[in-house]
Amino acid sequence: MLKKIFVLSTALSSLLALGNADAQSARDYISIVGSSTVYPFATVVAEQFGKTTDFKTPKVESTGSGGGLKLFCSGVGVEHPDITNASRRIKKSEYDACHANGVNEIVEVKIGYDGIALANSKKAAPMALTLRDVFLGLAKEVPAADGSKKLVPNPYKTWKEVNPDLPDTAIEVLGPPPTSGTRDAFVELAMEGGCKSFDWIKAIKQEDKKAYKRICHTIREDGAYVEAGENDNLIVQKLEANPDAVGIFGFSFLDQNRDQIQGSTVNGIKAEFETIADGSYPISRPLYFYVKKAHVGTIPGIEVYLAEFTSEKAWGDEGYLTDRGLIPMPEEERAKFAADAKALNNLVLE
Repeated sequence: MLKKIFVLSTALSSLLALGNADAQSARDYISIVGSSTVYPFATVVAEQFGKTTDFKTPKVESTGSGGGLKLFCSGVGVEHPDITNASRRIKKSEYDACHANGVNEIVEVKIGYDGIALANSKKAAPMALTLRDVFLGLAKEVPAADGSKKLVPNPYKTWKEVNPDLPDTAIEVLGPPPTSGTRDAFVELAMEGGCKSFDWIKAIKQEDKKAYKRICHTIREDGAYVEAGENDNLIVQKLEANPDAVGIFGFSFLDQNRDQIQGSTVNGIKAEFETIADGSYPISRPLYFYVKKAHVGTIPGIEVYLAEFTSEKAWGDEGYLTDRGLIPMPEEERAKFAADAKALNNLVLE
């Protein structure tokens, strides 16, 4: 009971601080944090918003999905962001953290779809990978090569050791850190996708979900996987310096840098606009942003920013965000999320 009173008191104090700060013009722009994948889309919308309205251009920062949600959920008030971008859906633990800190009303807006690309320098031959190759190349523990149903520390040093059809080059994959939504989606879609191609591991899920997740989602830590931070430009530079390396990032970034890098096929499918849109590319995921409803009406322009982002001219089939690599949702889904954003409908996670 005392804890509940404390949380309510904290939330009320934050709201009062928000109002007082606004009166003192402490912040007259929208503060946006979060996913490096959603960052370029949010930046374009923010620039358009700044050019076409009387409001200041929002400040957009790339902190990673997990980092952005942590900042977003830390409280109500001008010292906390108004919006956070995410390349995965908010977790229940994050939602609960928001509520514990007085962030009780959250508006969820899905903006479209993206694919996670595995890419290398155009100086080298393109890679043709399967999800199983990805798992065997990057997992901390893998099935023993003798066919027995036991796990061993990952022994593979080259891609050719993983699969004789792959090049005889050292496994070096440059990818996002644990705070990244791209990393979360990659381990869930690519790593687990390859992991469950082993029937005996797939069967473990029925008996022990935690053990199954540990096997399928844990990336090796012996130098084959290199955490390259949230800066996708840095990964491209490193791929240029080492043509044998492979990088992991959102499709939109691959699409914007095709002069330097090329996407690998995954299970025989290329990461393309059409294959992500129709779901045939196996490493595809939805993109989101979350809005702090308590800040609407106090921080100027939030509702107008939402209207701009959810307009057909922005996220529609021929919208300006498709030029940046966003894969639009079907029309019916766009209408649903546009209506939610306009009504500021509160997200409820059970």
